[in-house]
Amino acid sequence: MSTPAMSPAQAAASAAAASFAALEARLDYLSSQEIEQVRLAYRFADEAHLGQMRKNGDPYITHPIAVAQQCTEWKLDAQALCAALMHDVMEDCGITKADLTERFGPQVADLVDGLTKLDKLAFDSREQNQAESFRKMLLAMARDVRVILIKLADRTHNMRTMGDMPRSKWARISSETLEIYAPIAHRLGLNNNYRELQDLAFKHLHPWRYQALAKALDKSRSRRKDLIARVQGELESAFARHGMEVRIVGREKTLYSVYRKMDLKHLSFAQVTDIYGFRIILPELLDCYRALGILHQLYKPLPGKFRDYIAIAKMNGYQSLHTTLVGPFGTNIEFQLRTPTMDVVAESGVAAHWLYKASDPDSPASQDLNTQWLQSLLDIQQETHDAAEFWDHVKIDLFPDSVYVFTPKSRIMAMPRGATAIDFAYAIHSDVGSCAIGAKINGEQAALRSELNNGDVVEIITSPHAKPNPAWLGFVKTGRARSKIRHHLKTLALEESMALGERLLRQALRAEGIATLPPFDGEHQGVWDKLLRFTGNRQREELLTDIGLGKRIASMVGKKLAALLAEAGEKPDLLLISQERYGTAQEDRPSQGVVTLDGSEGTSVQYATCCRPLPGDRIVGYLGRGEGLVVHTDDCPVGKKLLHRDAERFLEVEWAEEASRLFESTVLVTVVNGKGVLAKVAAALAAAEADITHIHMGDEAAQSATDLRFTIAVRDRVHLAQVLRQLKRTPSVVRAQRVRPVRNGA
Repeated sequence: MSTPAMSPAQAAASAAAASFAALEARLDYLSSQEIEQVRLAYRFADEAHLGQMRKNGDPYITHPIAVAQQCTEWKLDAQALCAALMHDVMEDCGITKADLTERFGPQVADLVDGLTKLDKLAFDSREQNQAESFRKMLLAMARDVRVILIKLADRTHNMRTMGDMPRSKWARISSETLEIYAPIAHRLGLNNNYRELQDLAFKHLHPWRYQALAKALDKSRSRRKDLIARVQGELESAFARHGMEVRIVGREKTLYSVYRKMDLKHLSFAQVTDIYGFRIILPELLDCYRALGILHQLYKPLPGKFRDYIAIAKMNGYQSLHTTLVGPFGTNIEFQLRTPTMDVVAESGVAAHWLYKASDPDSPASQDLNTQWLQSLLDIQQETHDAAEFWDHVKIDLFPDSVYVFTPKSRIMAMPRGATAIDFAYAIHSDVGSCAIGAKINGEQAALRSELNNGDVVEIITSPHAKPNPAWLGFVKTGRARSKIRHHLKTLALEESMALGERLLRQALRAEGIATLPPFDGEHQGVWDKLLRFTGNRQREELLTDIGLGKRIASMVGKKLAALLAEAGEKPDLLLISQERYGTAQEDRPSQGVVTLDGSEGTSVQYATCCRPLPGDRIVGYLGRGEGLVVHTDDCPVGKKLLHRDAERFLEVEWAEEASRLFESTVLVTVVNGKGVLAKVAAALAAAEADITHIHMGDEAAQSATDLRFTIAVRDRVHLAQVLRQLKRTPSVVRAQRVRPVRNGA
């Protein structure tokens, strides 16, 4: 694609932007040796990108230089600047990580690798590609936050030059910026970049709205110029009278934040009153509180609009006092009061680490900020190996509208708004979350799903025998809690499936005349290795899990294992074959041995909701593909349909003499409408010791007689019969019966 010819002035500007001099003037905080290292990286990048051009016709090297210039504003070190200059060489120029390691050392190579997308791998979709890229970048960021700082500088420059890109790409890139990069910048306290990315994305996502709002803001600015000058004068006079040195900076809401407020609250531009504000920088922390008193004497504060982010800092390290006052002419004006140190952190977030390191290496502010969230990324990765799932967890944590709660020992914990007691438990420690059985909030008993509010004192009650509940996934709010719960449930499901698979294979082997499953030891190692090659599994545990999940048929694997044992000299027992294979056969189907069920099998065995089998019912077992053993009553139409289609997947199952838990059943109760009839039916169920788990009353208007459908938990068929008899004796009950699945054509 040809680019338009540039004028001499444009050509000179382009050449200047592509030269190292454009960057060198900003490197005065580095040593001469470090500047030379950055110069070598510039030359390497310049040669690698030789001949490549930007959409506007500039040499491609102007982009890496602009990214590095942004990094110098945060005073990033020489290694980070080298990585910024070379951030595209692996992706666009065929340079390998080994090349970079050899030339610039392993740290620079790791930084560049963390920034490189995974375009060269084959993914099922663009979404999967993007998710995997972000997973890699965020994990590199958790190990070294400079990765995300360089990435944000890269995205900021790309957004500034978006006008040179085809319009067809504007919406996708701008949406990605609003949904991902701007929240990450906010999460890390990079407020300047956060605001700029939001405004640039808004400008290219909704150009007409942006222009209209920009014009409205210009008019408002000129109208309120006198108001701003008056407030600034009054502030300076008030602080001078009290002998306080202050620096007053005007602040204006960004266009995107004005637009969002109008959109969310359905306001017109004229109704948005807090567009303007002032930032007051004071020498010491206590001066902030003195200045707050002076402001509240000067103008009246709005009730409920004061926030102390100094005593309790935001999750990204931000500290300031916020107050909204009623200024001249009844105008609401927001004031932010902070020290110079707080101001640097407020505008630069995690990047303040390098800003302080450059000026005062021993300053406590030079410690890493917000490392808690970065470390949590690594924790989530340990449980989540699927890129899309990892990204879902991270997105949950990117919008931390926080509440602040306390442990019983007065430690402050910042949680996302809407977080529950179980989120708090996992934030304390994963073992506390996994063993939680209840909570106390402000000294009172509370459910684990209780939402937390600012100032709550939360205590978690644990039990060593407790396990995570799948229902928790319906209300947890933090990515950490969600990933920990999912990981535990997956591990538990695999363990239970493996135990079921071993049981099924042992029974299938008995049907082939082999009494016991051969141990996985030296003597039988060769047999197991041959069996694993036959099935395509890598390990014995994986094969047993596949059998338990129904991905492999136990009878087929059992036949092969028996043949391999016969080859090794272990002959089948003919008497055992006749007993096991044909002793309990029905409908000319060979049996794999009977599986005994008592309800304690966990997730590896499911009791079908279409027929809800109870101990005492005649039952059959269907080994579903990937869903484990599903138990149906023998007269269930769904089970019969599966039997005709997939007979080889059916197993003989029977109930144990005593069940280990209650089982659900659905009963239909027809009642004559009257006062308190539902309470009477519920009382009858309670008297029969049946637990109500669900009630459905239908959507139609109440008639003289109404059908109530209860899902109840009972011990067995005998207990259900007792429940039905108790219901039939209840006044107002016309009929009570167990709900059976409807046969086709009935």
